[in-house]
Amino acid sequence: MKKINVAVIGIGNLGQHHARIYYSMKDIVNLVSIVDVDHTKIEKYKKVYPDVEFYTDYKKIIDKIDAVSLVVPTKLHYSIAKDLILAKKHILVEKPITTTVSEAEELVNLAEQNNVVLQVGHVERFNPVVQTIKDFVSEPKFIESIRLSSFDPRVADIGVVLDLMIHDIDIILSYTKSELKSIEAYGAKVFTNNEDIVKARLRFDNGCICDLTASRISLNKYRKMHIFQTDSYISIDFMRQNAKVYKKVTSQNMQKVELVRPKIKKDEPLKLELQSFISSIIENKKPVVTGYHAKKALSVAIDIVNQLKL
Repeated sequence: MKKINVAVIGIGNLGQHHARIYYSMKDIVNLVSIVDVDHTKIEKYKKVYPDVEFYTDYKKIIDKIDAVSLVVPTKLHYSIAKDLILAKKHILVEKPITTTVSEAEELVNLAEQNNVVLQVGHVERFNPVVQTIKDFVSEPKFIESIRLSSFDPRVADIGVVLDLMIHDIDIILSYTKSELKSIEAYGAKVFTNNEDIVKARLRFDNGCICDLTASRISLNKYRKMHIFQTDSYISIDFMRQNAKVYKKVTSQNMQKVELVRPKIKKDEPLKLELQSFISSIIENKKPVVTGYHAKKALSVAIDIVNQLKL
Protein backbone atom coordinates (compact mmCIF):
# COMPACT_ATOMS: atom_id res chain seq x y z
CA MET A 1 0.00 0.00 0.00
CA LYS A 2 1.26 3.44 -0.97
CA LYS A 3 2.00 5.63 2.01
CA ILE A 4 0.27 9.00 2.32
CA ASN A 5 2.70 11.92 2.06
CA VAL A 6 1.68 14.42 4.71
CA ALA A 7 2.71 17.93 5.77
CA VAL A 8 1.94 20.01 8.84
CA ILE A 9 1.45 23.73 8.33
CA GLY A 10 1.99 25.49 11.65
CA ILE A 11 4.31 23.89 14.21
CA GLY A 12 3.10 25.79 17.27
CA ASN A 13 1.54 24.52 20.48
CA LEU A 14 -0.89 22.17 18.71
CA GLY A 15 0.89 21.67 15.39
CA GLN A 16 3.86 20.08 17.12
CA HIS A 17 1.59 17.25 18.25
CA HIS A 18 0.22 16.75 14.73
CA ALA A 19 3.84 16.33 13.59
CA ARG A 20 4.67 13.97 16.46
CA ILE A 21 1.74 11.70 15.71
CA TYR A 22 2.21 11.63 11.94
CA TYR A 23 5.89 10.83 12.45
CA SER A 24 4.89 7.82 14.56
CA MET A 25 2.53 6.50 11.84
CA LYS A 26 5.38 5.33 9.60
CA ASP A 27 3.52 2.23 8.41
CA ILE A 28 0.99 4.34 6.46
CA VAL A 29 2.30 7.93 6.55
CA ASN A 30 5.38 9.82 5.41
CA LEU A 31 5.75 13.13 7.22
CA VAL A 32 7.57 14.86 4.37
CA SER A 33 7.25 18.56 5.19
CA ILE A 34 6.70 21.01 8.02
CA VAL A 35 5.89 24.65 7.35
CA ASP A 36 6.13 27.61 9.72
CA VAL A 37 6.99 31.28 9.35
CA ASP A 38 8.99 31.24 12.61
CA HIS A 39 12.64 30.43 11.85
CA THR A 40 13.34 29.70 15.52
CA LYS A 41 10.72 26.95 15.53
CA ILE A 42 12.08 25.54 12.29
CA GLU A 43 15.59 25.28 13.69
CA LYS A 44 14.25 23.64 16.85
CA TYR A 45 12.26 20.96 15.05
CA LYS A 46 14.92 20.24 12.43
CA LYS A 47 16.78 18.55 15.29
CA VAL A 48 13.70 16.49 16.19
CA TYR A 49 12.86 15.47 12.60
CA PRO A 50 16.16 15.46 10.67
CA ASP A 51 14.66 13.58 7.71
CA VAL A 52 11.77 16.04 7.22
CA GLU A 53 11.93 19.06 4.90
CA PHE A 54 11.17 22.48 6.40
CA TYR A 55 9.75 25.54 4.65
CA THR A 56 8.41 29.00 5.46
CA ASP A 57 6.10 29.10 2.43
CA TYR A 58 3.35 26.46 2.19
CA LYS A 59 3.09 26.89 -1.59
CA LYS A 60 6.49 25.21 -1.98
CA ILE A 61 5.19 21.90 -0.59
CA ILE A 62 2.03 21.51 -2.66
CA ASP A 63 3.63 19.24 -5.29
CA LYS A 64 5.28 17.08 -2.61
CA ILE A 65 2.24 16.00 -0.57
CA ASP A 66 -1.07 14.17 -0.65
CA ALA A 67 -2.53 15.61 2.55
CA VAL A 68 -1.97 18.29 5.15
CA SER A 69 -2.86 19.33 8.68
CA LEU A 70 -3.55 23.06 8.76
CA VAL A 71 -2.75 24.31 12.26
CA VAL A 72 -2.48 28.08 11.90
CA PRO A 73 -4.47 31.04 13.28
CA THR A 74 -8.16 30.88 12.31
CA LYS A 75 -7.99 34.00 10.14
CA LEU A 76 -5.61 32.14 7.79
CA HIS A 77 -7.68 28.95 7.44
CA TYR A 78 -9.81 29.99 4.48
CA SER A 79 -7.12 31.28 2.12
CA ILE A 80 -4.64 28.46 2.73
CA ALA A 81 -7.26 25.71 2.74
CA LYS A 82 -8.72 27.01 -0.52
CA ASP A 83 -5.33 26.88 -2.23
CA LEU A 84 -4.74 23.32 -1.02
CA ILE A 85 -8.19 22.06 -1.98
CA LEU A 86 -7.91 23.56 -5.47
CA ALA A 87 -4.60 21.70 -5.76
CA LYS A 88 -6.59 18.53 -4.89
CA LYS A 89 -4.92 17.95 -1.53
CA HIS A 90 -6.75 16.29 1.35
CA ILE A 91 -6.89 18.57 4.35
CA LEU A 92 -7.54 18.52 8.07
CA VAL A 93 -8.28 22.08 9.24
CA GLU A 94 -8.16 22.83 12.93
CA LYS A 95 -11.37 24.23 14.41
CA PRO A 96 -13.09 26.53 13.83
CA ILE A 97 -13.10 25.78 10.13
CA THR A 98 -13.12 29.48 9.13
CA THR A 99 -14.12 32.86 10.53
CA THR A 100 -17.38 33.09 8.55
CA VAL A 101 -20.11 30.66 7.49
CA SER A 102 -19.84 31.77 3.83
CA GLU A 103 -16.14 30.88 3.79
CA ALA A 104 -16.91 27.49 5.33
CA GLU A 105 -19.65 26.90 2.75
CA GLU A 106 -17.22 27.63 -0.08
CA LEU A 107 -14.60 25.22 1.28
CA VAL A 108 -17.21 22.48 1.66
CA ASN A 109 -18.34 22.94 -1.95
CA LEU A 110 -14.79 23.09 -3.29
CA ALA A 111 -13.84 19.89 -1.45
CA GLU A 112 -16.79 18.08 -3.03
CA GLN A 113 -15.99 19.43 -6.49
CA ASN A 114 -12.34 18.39 -6.21
CA ASN A 115 -13.09 15.04 -4.58
CA VAL A 116 -10.84 15.59 -1.56
CA VAL A 117 -11.31 14.82 2.12
CA LEU A 118 -12.06 17.93 4.18
CA GLN A 119 -11.97 17.08 7.87
CA VAL A 120 -12.18 19.62 10.68
CA GLY A 121 -10.39 19.29 13.99
CA HIS A 122 -13.25 19.01 16.45
CA VAL A 123 -11.00 16.70 18.41
CA GLU A 124 -13.44 16.11 21.27
CA ARG A 125 -15.51 13.95 18.91
CA PHE A 126 -12.62 11.49 19.01
CA ASN A 127 -12.48 11.42 22.78
CA PRO A 128 -13.11 7.73 23.59
CA VAL A 129 -15.81 8.70 26.09
CA VAL A 130 -17.76 10.58 23.38
CA GLN A 131 -17.47 7.64 21.00
CA THR A 132 -18.68 5.21 23.67
CA ILE A 133 -21.53 7.28 25.09
CA LYS A 134 -23.17 7.96 21.74
CA ASP A 135 -24.59 4.40 21.93
CA PHE A 136 -26.41 5.38 25.14
CA VAL A 137 -27.86 8.64 23.79
CA SER A 138 -31.32 8.23 22.26
CA GLU A 139 -33.66 11.18 22.81
CA PRO A 140 -32.03 13.77 25.08
CA LYS A 141 -34.46 16.14 26.80
CA PHE A 142 -31.93 18.37 28.55
CA ILE A 143 -28.16 18.70 28.15
CA GLU A 144 -25.82 20.69 30.35
CA SER A 145 -22.21 21.30 29.36
CA ILE A 146 -19.53 23.12 31.35
CA ARG A 147 -16.10 23.80 29.88
CA LEU A 148 -13.67 25.89 31.93
CA SER A 149 -10.03 26.67 31.22
CA SER A 150 -7.32 29.10 32.20
CA PHE A 151 -6.50 32.04 29.95
CA ASP A 152 -4.14 31.39 27.05
CA PRO A 153 -2.95 34.54 25.24
CA ARG A 154 -2.17 32.48 22.12
CA VAL A 155 -5.90 32.30 21.29
CA ALA A 156 -6.80 35.86 22.28
CA ASP A 157 -7.65 36.61 18.63
CA ILE A 158 -10.92 34.69 19.01
CA GLY A 159 -13.46 34.56 21.83
CA VAL A 160 -14.27 31.70 24.17
CA VAL A 161 -17.21 30.58 22.01
CA LEU A 162 -15.03 29.78 18.98
CA ASP A 163 -12.16 28.67 21.20
CA LEU A 164 -13.88 26.32 23.68
CA MET A 165 -17.68 26.27 23.49
CA ILE A 166 -17.65 25.18 19.85
CA HIS A 167 -16.46 21.72 20.99
CA ASP A 168 -19.66 21.23 22.97
CA ILE A 169 -21.82 22.78 20.25
CA ASP A 170 -20.47 20.20 17.79
CA ILE A 171 -21.08 17.29 20.19
CA ILE A 172 -24.59 18.49 21.04
CA LEU A 173 -25.51 18.83 17.37
CA SER A 174 -24.35 15.25 16.79
CA TYR A 175 -26.41 14.01 19.77
CA THR A 176 -29.66 15.96 19.30
CA LYS A 177 -30.09 15.43 15.55
CA SER A 178 -32.65 18.22 15.41
CA GLU A 179 -32.88 21.72 13.97
CA LEU A 180 -32.07 24.62 16.24
CA LYS A 181 -35.11 26.70 17.21
CA SER A 182 -33.74 29.55 19.33
CA ILE A 183 -30.66 30.86 21.17
CA GLU A 184 -30.23 32.90 24.34
CA ALA A 185 -26.72 33.97 25.32
CA TYR A 186 -25.01 36.12 27.94
CA GLY A 187 -21.35 36.84 28.52
CA ALA A 188 -18.60 39.26 29.35
CA LYS A 189 -15.18 40.45 28.27
CA VAL A 190 -12.56 40.11 30.99
CA PHE A 191 -9.02 39.72 29.64
CA THR A 192 -9.47 40.36 25.91
CA ASN A 193 -11.52 42.34 23.42
CA ASN A 194 -13.60 39.20 22.81
CA GLU A 195 -15.96 37.32 25.09
CA ASP A 196 -14.10 35.38 27.81
CA ILE A 197 -17.06 33.84 29.65
CA VAL A 198 -20.40 32.86 28.10
CA LYS A 199 -23.61 31.09 29.07
CA ALA A 200 -25.93 30.02 26.27
CA ARG A 201 -29.26 28.19 26.05
CA LEU A 202 -30.13 26.33 22.86
CA ARG A 203 -33.69 25.16 22.15
CA PHE A 204 -34.27 22.55 19.45
CA ASP A 205 -37.36 21.70 17.39
CA ASN A 206 -37.64 18.29 19.07
CA GLY A 207 -38.00 19.95 22.49
CA CYS A 208 -34.46 19.39 23.72
CA ILE A 209 -32.93 22.25 25.71
CA CYS A 210 -29.17 22.65 26.12
CA ASP A 211 -27.38 24.90 28.57
CA LEU A 212 -23.74 25.61 27.77
CA THR A 213 -21.12 27.36 29.87
CA ALA A 214 -17.64 28.21 28.62
CA SER A 215 -14.99 30.23 30.43
CA ARG A 216 -11.30 30.83 29.95
CA ILE A 217 -10.81 32.79 33.16
CA SER A 218 -10.81 29.80 35.50
CA LEU A 219 -7.81 28.66 37.53
CA ASN A 220 -8.60 25.00 36.86
CA LYS A 221 -9.72 22.98 33.86
CA TYR A 222 -13.18 21.43 34.03
CA ARG A 223 -14.88 19.75 31.08
CA LYS A 224 -18.08 17.85 31.75
CA MET A 225 -21.45 17.21 30.15
CA HIS A 226 -24.70 15.89 31.64
CA ILE A 227 -27.41 14.39 29.45
CA PHE A 228 -30.95 13.79 30.74
CA GLN A 229 -33.34 11.46 28.93
CA THR A 230 -36.73 9.93 29.69
CA ASP A 231 -35.23 6.81 31.23
CA SER A 232 -31.61 7.73 32.00
CA TYR A 233 -29.06 10.32 33.10
CA ILE A 234 -25.55 10.33 31.61
CA SER A 235 -22.58 12.05 33.21
CA ILE A 236 -19.49 12.58 31.03
CA ASP A 237 -16.03 13.68 32.15
CA PHE A 238 -14.06 14.58 29.02
CA MET A 239 -10.75 15.10 30.80
CA ARG A 240 -10.74 11.79 32.67
CA GLN A 241 -12.39 9.96 29.77
CA ASN A 242 -14.99 8.29 31.94
CA ALA A 243 -18.76 8.26 32.22
CA LYS A 244 -21.62 7.03 34.35
CA VAL A 245 -25.06 6.07 33.09
CA TYR A 246 -27.95 6.02 35.57
CA LYS A 247 -30.79 3.99 34.06
CA LYS A 248 -34.37 3.58 35.25
CA VAL A 249 -35.29 -0.11 35.39
CA THR A 250 -38.45 -1.93 36.45
CA SER A 251 -38.10 -5.09 38.51
CA GLN A 252 -40.97 -6.96 40.16
CA ASN A 253 -43.31 -4.00 39.49
CA MET A 254 -40.89 -1.64 41.27
CA GLN A 255 -38.81 1.07 39.70
CA LYS A 256 -35.18 1.54 40.66
CA VAL A 257 -32.04 3.17 39.32
CA GLU A 258 -29.21 1.07 37.94
CA LEU A 259 -25.68 2.47 37.58
CA VAL A 260 -23.76 1.46 34.47
CA ARG A 261 -20.07 2.29 34.05
CA PRO A 262 -19.29 1.83 30.35
CA LYS A 263 -15.93 0.30 29.57
CA ILE A 264 -13.88 2.97 27.85
CA LYS A 265 -10.47 2.32 26.33
CA LYS A 266 -8.58 5.52 27.08
CA ASP A 267 -6.46 6.98 24.29
CA GLU A 268 -5.18 10.27 22.92
CA PRO A 269 -8.05 11.94 21.02
CA LEU A 270 -5.72 13.75 18.61
CA LYS A 271 -4.04 10.49 17.66
CA LEU A 272 -7.43 8.91 16.96
CA GLU A 273 -8.44 11.97 14.96
CA LEU A 274 -5.38 11.85 12.70
CA GLN A 275 -5.68 8.09 12.25
CA SER A 276 -9.30 8.59 11.19
CA PHE A 277 -8.27 11.33 8.75
CA ILE A 278 -5.71 9.09 7.07
CA SER A 279 -8.19 6.22 7.03
CA SER A 280 -10.75 8.41 5.25
CA ILE A 281 -8.17 9.18 2.56
CA ILE A 282 -7.08 5.57 2.08
CA GLU A 283 -10.62 4.19 2.06
CA ASN A 284 -12.09 7.11 0.09
CA LYS A 285 -14.84 7.71 2.66
CA LYS A 286 -16.36 10.70 4.41
CA PRO A 287 -14.55 11.78 7.57
CA VAL A 288 -16.20 11.57 10.99
CA VAL A 289 -16.27 15.37 11.25
CA THR A 290 -16.97 16.78 7.80
CA GLY A 291 -16.77 20.34 6.63
CA TYR A 292 -20.58 20.38 6.72
CA HIS A 293 -20.60 19.43 10.42
CA ALA A 294 -18.03 22.13 11.15
CA LYS A 295 -20.03 24.71 9.19
CA LYS A 296 -23.13 23.96 11.27
CA ALA A 297 -21.19 24.26 14.53
CA LEU A 298 -19.62 27.51 13.33
CA SER A 299 -23.02 28.91 12.37
CA VAL A 300 -24.42 28.25 15.86
CA ALA A 301 -21.27 29.63 17.50
CA ILE A 302 -21.47 32.87 15.50
CA ASP A 303 -25.18 33.23 16.33
CA ILE A 304 -24.29 32.91 20.03
CA VAL A 305 -21.59 35.57 19.73
CA ASN A 306 -24.01 37.90 17.93
CA GLN A 307 -26.54 37.44 20.75
CA LEU A 308 -24.04 38.77 23.28
CA LYS A 309 -23.88 42.34 21.93
CA LEU A 310 -20.80 43.11 24.01
